[in-house]
Amino acid sequence: MELKTMPQSNGANGTANNTANNTANNTANSNSNGNNNSSKTDPHEKEAQNGDQERTNWSNGLEFLMSCISVSVGLGNVWRFPFTAYENGGGAFLIPYIIVLFLIGKPMYYLEMIIGQFTSQGTVKIWSICPSFLGVGYGQAFATICIITYYSSLLALTLYYLFVSFQAELPWSYCREDWLNCVNSRPDQDTRSSLWSNVSDLLTKDNSTTTQLQSSSELYFLKEVIKEKSDISDGIGEPDWKLTIALFVSWIVIFLVIMRGVKSSGKAAYFLALFPYVVLFALLGRAVTLEGAVDGIIFFLKPQWDELLNPTVWKEAVVQCFFSLAVGCGPIIMFASYNRFNHSIYRDAMIVTTLDTLTSLLGGITIFAILGNLALNLQIENIRDVVRSGTGLAFISYPDAISKFQAVPQLFSVLFFFMLFVLGIGSIVALQSTIVTIICDQFKTWKYWKVALTTSICGFLMGLVYVTPGGQWILTLVDFYGGTYVVFILAIFELAGIVWIYGLQNLCDDIEFMCNKKVSFYWRICWFFFTPVMMIVIFIYSMVTIQPIKYSESYFPLSGDIAGWILFAVGAAQFPLWGWWYISHHMEGGFVKSFVASLRPSEKWGPANPEIRRDWLLFKSELKAKRAAQAESNKLGFFRQKLRNLFG
Repeated sequence: MELKTMPQSNGANGTANNTANNTANNTANSNSNGNNNSSKTDPHEKEAQNGDQERTNWSNGLEFLMSCISVSVGLGNVWRFPFTAYENGGGAFLIPYIIVLFLIGKPMYYLEMIIGQFTSQGTVKIWSICPSFLGVGYGQAFATICIITYYSSLLALTLYYLFVSFQAELPWSYCREDWLNCVNSRPDQDTRSSLWSNVSDLLTKDNSTTTQLQSSSELYFLKEVIKEKSDISDGIGEPDWKLTIALFVSWIVIFLVIMRGVKSSGKAAYFLALFPYVVLFALLGRAVTLEGAVDGIIFFLKPQWDELLNPTVWKEAVVQCFFSLAVGCGPIIMFASYNRFNHSIYRDAMIVTTLDTLTSLLGGITIFAILGNLALNLQIENIRDVVRSGTGLAFISYPDAISKFQAVPQLFSVLFFFMLFVLGIGSIVALQSTIVTIICDQFKTWKYWKVALTTSICGFLMGLVYVTPGGQWILTLVDFYGGTYVVFILAIFELAGIVWIYGLQNLCDDIEFMCNKKVSFYWRICWFFFTPVMMIVIFIYSMVTIQPIKYSESYFPLSGDIAGWILFAVGAAQFPLWGWWYISHHMEGGFVKSFVASLRPSEKWGPANPEIRRDWLLFKSELKAKRAAQAESNKLGFFRQKLRNLFG
């Protein structure tokens, strides 16, 4: 059988070019050419068959679902969502986030699942759908590496808190002698605590000024754990040896989980996905019973309708949605690529995206209940002024709540930070597996575990910069330039390449073939209009109004801003550079002709399995003939045909 050509797209009209018919004819001709031709195997078919044999599948569909839950329901919900909501006004952020979820988050998540399962390929290889967009895959890999480096440092912080939780008294629950204006996170009648609270009060009165109090949990994080620098103009300092050990242990665990691919990570996914909910619900039960918790929850849930007109809040909602669901980075495509071709991904996509939202709300209510209690204890009226916003918010608020447990807070602290570690492992395992899969797809002779080991060592070495006294500064910089904006702009190109260039109707035909069901109007209108247009508008506005970033109300030095823009430029430049590389290596006449050809699917696009691939080509050929006959009989105009494609 010969499979030399693939159906091409003329845009959203859903019509494939004549290669589908030619392929079907070639198939018929090859069957009539006798034994000589029947004994020959087309190299592309052989490659597809080998790829299908080498790529393993999940043991069952539940492993895939649990893996998606473990990556999408992770630190993004419990760590990033609360501090993002805190920085954007609580309830002012919640409404845009819910809207963005339905118009951008769910459509992007479902689309990435579809593309991964349809092609059985990783983030880079899927771009046989539109070869000149190859740089989107490499750019997303770059952004994923940036996220991995600082994500692992959060695991190190989590392990540090886990280890110190075994002490007789939680170290963040009481003030130290040199901590002025400090309030114990665990109020008691201890003489030492009362003494230093009184000293703080006296100092405040003597200065005749209103001095903001700080909880011992906040001061412990800043002074004892990260040893924060107030300025990085003179450097970021050296890695803390305790956090370095914790970082090393984290990467050992990551490697052990991913070393055998989906065979090992799939089994671990059950625990990684389910265990955190046990502890999170227990923490929620304690948080809502704290005095002042109601005020914090109201601040979180009460809408501020005027903020709906603030584009910055919308931008943050999109970024949080991407970070939480892990779209635009590659893990969803990578996980789905290990599915069987006919797996029911629609159900999984709805379960994961809904559960992700509920978990974010759960984490948000928990955090803001704690902040309400902190506001009461620190005598602060505005909850937005309780603690400094930033990545460390979760390492301040959660420990503060834990220290208020009356019975054995150490036990619950161990359980909580173990849960946080499990959440982080679930997320970073998916991100790291994405990079390993990209490398192994390119170099099929390389052993998976060796690639996993090498990338884990590199991840540890790159993560050392975040466990320095200036590490939180670098984390903020990399997250903003290397993660947020790179993922954002490449996600726009990802959607444009698949829906606008390959064609909405072509995509829907592929989904119908794979899932045996037509695509509803909701998905069509989101993919074709709402999702890309909203993302483009928000991105352009955010770039036009962008301000120099700050950490803890302090601006970065000029060198930091320059480094950040270089980071963004390297990630974003992957798209045009790889596009130019592909065109220059596949010249077909002049540049314009080669450019147009690079926007059409290559011969490698389609299902990896040869038998499924043949059926798909025949399916597309029959659809084309049917639509051509309908167009001839109905005499539909161009725009009417477009509307018909859009509405299905």
